[in-house]
Amino acid sequence: MTAIARLRRTYIDCRYGQLHVHQAIPAGGGFDEATALLCIPGSPGRGGFFQPLLASLGADRSIYAPDLPGFGESDSAGAGAGAAQYALAFADMLDSLRQRRVDVLAQGDGIHTAVALIKLRPGTLVHRCALSAAPAVQLIEARSLTVPIHELMLAGAADEAISSESIQPQLNDLMGFFAAKAPQR
Repeated sequence: MTAIARLRRTYIDCRYGQLHVHQAIPAGGGFDEATALLCIPGSPGRGGFFQPLLASLGADRSIYAPDLPGFGESDSAGAGAGAAQYALAFADMLDSLRQRRVDVLAQGDGIHTAVALIKLRPGTLVHRCALSAAPAVQLIEARSLTVPIHELMLAGAADEAISSESIQPQLNDLMGFFAAKAPQR
């Protein structure tokens, strides 16, 4: 029998108030799990985009899919907030959760926030980064970072009709990328 992740929604404090987070917790409670996964949405900034994937991806690791600050049910980071502020909010959230190292899955223009998070704590916080439907200019910048990068296509940047069944091959590829040993430098 395959273990099934428990799906939850919660609020986690950050410097701008609270982030609304869709979460998957492995059946074992998270004590023997793989590196946690932070899912960063693109426009329109709602972590619910990843909801259909949480059970599949969360079988052996904790998954956090927050709404961006100021989107969905998260408090705002203020007028003019962007990727740098979102990265700070996510770093606060991960600190609250005592996550020292995470893998990242960024969708669409969420790559801006992923890159800002990688740069915020270079070489320590983000272990691996997978990008789906990312803008070409940001892919060039992401590839220049010292984090292993993987590209895949989950769905269009604003497509809310994503399902784990329709993209099972991509999910298998993604899980293989996150499980692979780091290349020797």
